[in-house]
Amino acid sequence: MTLLVAAAAVPSVDAASQPSCYSRLVNEWFCLDYVQDRQSQILDALLQHVAITLAAVVLGVVVALPLALLARRFPRLETGVLGVSTGLYTVPSLALFPLLVPFTGLSPVTVVIGLALYALTVLVRAMLEGLRAVPEDVLESGRGLGYGPTRLLLKVELPLALPVVMAGLRVATVSTVALTTVGSLVAYGGLGNLISEGVSTDFRAQLLTAAVLCVVLAVVLDVVIVVLQRLLTPWTRGVRA
Repeated sequence: MTLLVAAAAVPSVDAASQPSCYSRLVNEWFCLDYVQDRQSQILDALLQHVAITLAAVVLGVVVALPLALLARRFPRLETGVLGVSTGLYTVPSLALFPLLVPFTGLSPVTVVIGLALYALTVLVRAMLEGLRAVPEDVLESGRGLGYGPTRLLLKVELPLALPVVMAGLRVATVSTVALTTVGSLVAYGGLGNLISEGVSTDFRAQLLTAAVLCVVLAVVLDVVIVVLQRLLTPWTRGVRA
């Protein structure tokens, strides 16, 4: 019955001529008519999903890098940094987002901050491991060439740590795509809004379409990061060959 309400909400489609696959009588999982009729709504949700995901990952990287550098510079802080970032991941999103709402309101910022905090668990560990994987003799060579700490970090350590960091970035990005759907709690979940509405109204075509797009988006972003990694680390291709 709830599907009938959703289908009837399409103003441009007359009830007598509604597409059969999501009409009042049929509730199909696969329905191209739904995609065509609601393409504007689907595109808006997809763009919101992409924007929130990318903003959260970028914010996570910006916060994770200084934390990883701090943990490497002061080993005594490592346990605390990793403990806090891991502890944040144990907070259920159903609780984290409402906790942020008093400070950020019902806005995309709430979702972006929450997802960035979750991404820290993976990103901090990946950056720390990547930086520590740089051979000591390479660092000594850099110092011997007169590189200071900042130049050594930018010219030697970060480039060599990039493969490990990018591996962590792939995991963080894919998991963020999935977690963005939870943003529907505050009405900014991108495709999650469609999934939530599809579940509550038993609107099968909407539910399946949004879920498939989430999977496709995760795969596409993962492929983009892999290609970016290959472009940024051409020496790794030479090593494999």
